[in-house]
Amino acid sequence: MLITINLYLKNLPDTEIMMLLPLFICLVYLSFKCIITMKAASSKVYLIDFACYKPPASQMCSKELIMKNAKLSGLFSDNLLDFMKKILERAGLGDSTYVTETFFKTTYDPSMKDGRREAEMTIFGSLDMLMAKTGVKCQDIGILIVNCCIYNTEPSLSSMIVNRYKFRDNIITYNLTGMGCSAGLVAIGLAKQLLQVNKNTYALVVSAESITENFYYGKDRSKFLINCLFRVGGAAILLSNRSSDHSKCKYQFLHAVRTNTSSSDWSYNCILREEDKVGKLGITVTKDLLTAATATIKPNITALGSIILPTKEKFIYVINYITRKLLPTVTIQPYIPNYNNAVDHFLPHVGGKMVLDDLQKSLGFSDEVMEASRMTLYRYGNTSSSSIWYELAYMEAKGRVKKGNRVWQIAFGSGFKCSSVIWRAMKTVDHDDYNPWTDEISGFPVSLASFAECEPMPLLFEPSN
Repeated sequence: MLITINLYLKNLPDTEIMMLLPLFICLVYLSFKCIITMKAASSKVYLIDFACYKPPASQMCSKELIMKNAKLSGLFSDNLLDFMKKILERAGLGDSTYVTETFFKTTYDPSMKDGRREAEMTIFGSLDMLMAKTGVKCQDIGILIVNCCIYNTEPSLSSMIVNRYKFRDNIITYNLTGMGCSAGLVAIGLAKQLLQVNKNTYALVVSAESITENFYYGKDRSKFLINCLFRVGGAAILLSNRSSDHSKCKYQFLHAVRTNTSSSDWSYNCILREEDKVGKLGITVTKDLLTAATATIKPNITALGSIILPTKEKFIYVINYITRKLLPTVTIQPYIPNYNNAVDHFLPHVGGKMVLDDLQKSLGFSDEVMEASRMTLYRYGNTSSSSIWYELAYMEAKGRVKKGNRVWQIAFGSGFKCSSVIWRAMKTVDHDDYNPWTDEISGFPVSLASFAECEPMPLLFEPSN
C-alpha cells in the first residue's frame, strides 16, 4: 500500500502534493488511533457471569447435629468435644451450612470415590448452572483453570471437566493445588494474563474444595479448626476478552494485587498440612495465624490503595506518615485511608469471625459494608476459595450492585498469601433463579448478637497437652 501511494505521489506536481498532505496525515493519524483503540479493547477482560453451587437440603447440618454425630462416632474424648463446641460457638457459622454425605454415615471411613463424588457434585453443579445462564458453547472456551487446595487426583480435576463437557482438544488447562483460600483470585489473575495473549476467547475458572477425605479425627487440637469451619461449596466463573461481550457482561476486570510472605518461616508454618504424632493427617492452624494474616494483608491493601485511592486520601496518608517520622516524640495516630471513597462493595474471604473482625477494625468499615461476608459465613460457612463468590451473589440478590459500582474481592490463605481484585459493574445487576440466595434472601441479614458476646477464638489455638 505504501509503495502504491509513493508511486502515485511521484506523478503529482508539488502544489497538489501540498494540498493532499493534510489528508494523508489525517488518514495516518486515524489509522494509528484505530489500531491503538482495537489493541486497548482487546486487552480488556470481562466477567460474563458466575454460578455458586448450592448443595441439596439433605446435606444441611446444624451445629447441634455436628456435635451429636461427633460424639456418636466415638473418635473424640470429652475434652476434645468440649473444645470443638467452643470453636463452633465462636466461629460465626449458623445452623444451615452444608457438610459432606459421608458425615451422615454411622461410621466415618471416607474413600477416594467419596471424595471424587463430592468434587463432581460441586464442580459439575456450578458449571451446569453457569452454562445454562450464559449459553456459552463448550467449543468456544479456550482456557480452563481449576483451583482446589487439599484435594488432588489423577487425572486432574481440569481433565475431569474436559472429559465431562468434551472441550476442544487444544484448550489450555491449569490445575492449581495447595494454594489455600486465596487460590480463587490467583486463578482469576492467571486467567486475565492468559486472556491478554490468547485473543477472542473465553476463560473458565472453577474454584472448589473437596473436604470428604480431610476431616481430622485425631487428638491434636490445632488441627480441629478445619472440621469446624470448612463446608461444602464451589463456584464457576466465565471470563472473556471478546470486545463483543462488552454489552452483555456483568463486570470488567480493573486491578489485581498479590502478596506472598512464604519466605517467612512463621508465616509459612501457620497453616500446614501434616501428620500428627500417631500418623493421622490433618491441617495444623497455629496461634501465628492472625499475625501472619496481618503481615500479608496489610501490604496488599497498601499496594492496592496506591492504585485505587483518590489523590486526596493518598496526600493525607503521606503527610501523616512523614509527620510521624519527623516527630517521633509526638503521639500521632496513623491515618487509615477511607476506602469507601474508592470502592462501593468490600468482599473479604470469610476465613472466620476473628479475621473479619480484625479486617473491619483495621479498615474502619461499617457493619453494613461487612454484611455480605458475615452473612455468607453464617449461611454457607468457609467454602474456601469460592466464598467470595457467594458474597458477590449475596450483594446481587439484595439488588445492591449498580452500574459503575466498584467491587473489591480480597482472599487470603496458606503460604501465607493474599490477593485482591477490583471489578467495575457494567450494568445494574439483579438476582436470578440460579442465585444461591434467591429463595431466602428476604430473611437476611440475621442478628449475630450471640456471636458478639463470645470470647475471641485465637485463645483456642494453644497446643494440645
